[in-house]
Amino acid sequence: MPTYQLHNLTVRHIGARSSSALQAINLTIEPGEQLALIGPSGAGKTTLLATLSLSHQPAEGSFSAFGVDPWALGEAVRHRLRAQLFLAPQTPPLPPRQRVVTAVLAARLPQWSVWRALVSLFKPADPEAAWQALSRFNLGDKLYSRVDRLSGGERQRCGLARLLLSPAKALLVDEPLSALDPALSELTLNTLREEARARNATLICSLHQVDLALAHFPRIVALRDGRIAFDLPREQVTPQMIAALYQGEQPTEAAPQQPDDAMAVKPGVGACL
Repeated sequence: MPTYQLHNLTVRHIGARSSSALQAINLTIEPGEQLALIGPSGAGKTTLLATLSLSHQPAEGSFSAFGVDPWALGEAVRHRLRAQLFLAPQTPPLPPRQRVVTAVLAARLPQWSVWRALVSLFKPADPEAAWQALSRFNLGDKLYSRVDRLSGGERQRCGLARLLLSPAKALLVDEPLSALDPALSELTLNTLREEARARNATLICSLHQVDLALAHFPRIVALRDGRIAFDLPREQVTPQMIAALYQGEQPTEAAPQQPDDAMAVKPGVGACL
């Protein structure tokens, strides 16, 4: 059973009646698949991830997640289905005065009772698990720091550490490298891919760094103007295809970059679920 099946999917901009953010999208994504979404700014990558996380309801076409149409379900059942999905936006919505350990352990909220969640705010339920998740992103020393003391890149990695503690079977990651230097970028992609492989989860990652997408992901889905430009194994993606995809815009390369704490993080869309 595929993780996702999309057929002639159209998603409209929020509040717009006619303008489409995604048009005629056809995708089948299997359990355990790892794919990168690439394309120029405004191509629809973030909207597609939000749709896959059940944050946006399609306007037309068919959409199934784990074999069911989530928008044909009741709200309570759809909410339970969302527990199998994790969306890591480019800018994680982390409470600024919260401790990092609490922010990371929030990934387990769907599995906890209200009482256990409240207690964990004052006495973290499993700080060892949070530390291990943070350590995989070279962030273990920030366990008891406040979120507002983190740099942009550290906040990104904190949000990704939360992903490691979620039980999700579909990992949806939006521009995780925008505030990271080349070494941390490699570490981050390797960690995400290892985690997805270990739990046989589907990993879908949007990237501006085309060279890293081609180096790390076996399947490349390219978007332009809300449509799929190509969907191919990386071995079949040619420089001519990349040039046509980014015509009028220069694709981002992985290096050189500024140090992590010197880079700004532009606002993202979505939430860690």
